Amino acid sequence: MGTTLIIGACGQIGTELTKQLRNIYGSDTIIASDVRKGNDELMASGPFEEINALDFDRLESLIEQYNVEEVYLMAALLSATAEKNPAFAWELNMNSLFHVLNIAKAGKIKKIFWPSSIAVFGPTTPKENTPQYTIMEPTTVYGISKQAGERWCEYYHKTYGVDVRSIRYPGLISWSTQPGGGTTDYAVDIYHKAVKGETYNCFLKEDTRLPMMYMDDAVRATIEIMQAPAENIKIRSSYNLSAMDFTPKEIAATIKEHINNFTITYEPDFRQKIADSWPQSIDDNRARQDWNWKHEFNLKGMTNDMLEHLSDMV
Repeated sequence: MGTTLIIGACGQIGTELTKQLRNIYGSDTIIASDVRKGNDELMASGPFEEINALDFDRLESLIEQYNVEEVYLMAALLSATAEKNPAFAWELNMNSLFHVLNIAKAGKIKKIFWPSSIAVFGPTTPKENTPQYTIMEPTTVYGISKQAGERWCEYYHKTYGVDVRSIRYPGLISWSTQPGGGTTDYAVDIYHKAVKGETYNCFLKEDTRLPMMYMDDAVRATIEIMQAPAENIKIRSSYNLSAMDFTPKEIAATIKEHINNFTITYEPDFRQKIADSWPQSIDDNRARQDWNWKHEFNLKGMTNDMLEHLSDMV
């Protein structure tokens, strides 16, 4: 039986994904890896290898050493962070993908998951119910790298038969890991401030509507697309994925239902321009049709769960 390698296992999604995959398949079959060590829980839960996703030789030898059949490539520089270091963001986001695609092309990996993002869309994209196939003119380094990555994934599938699968994540919200430098991170930070009784100063305008998803749903979607029969995966660039959309004002209102004295202020920064270039809501009917995607959490359900978990940690 082959194993699964998660590259970028210590990031916001990778931490949750590693935990869930180990729950499903057993600790020994899921190899976590990252350029740095993760939290204590992750490190204690199963095998871990320190690796730079740009080191092709080390990556290839790890895959051979562990008889890896599936790779989840979660390493990336996210939107706001990437804007501060464009050249490195391009190198990390693109070359790590090429490394994994080329190892799969050589027949050493059977299946790849690579995440895309709503950042592939741009200011010329229809804002509401953004379709699966539409204008894609991203204006951020992160979005440009993800759009290019989608094209390469489709190319490697059509040209070399590589079984690569992808979803375009909306903003992701989790109680258990800290934000990783994304424009939607306000929707994580706001809960942390609320449970500490602090005012939250939001870096986006109060009416900035963005597509969002609770981490539980995102991790489940990631595993479900990988579990789906290959013939059900009709789109090899990346699937639109959606659960909910809301504004900072709306998320603050749901928090106030639990914490009466919670206050929020607004001081938009450079991330406002990034957010303004993205969709407000996403049409994900193809994912629902092709591999039976269904979300579980709406805004109120997410707020309940976030505050419950974070209150236990304070």
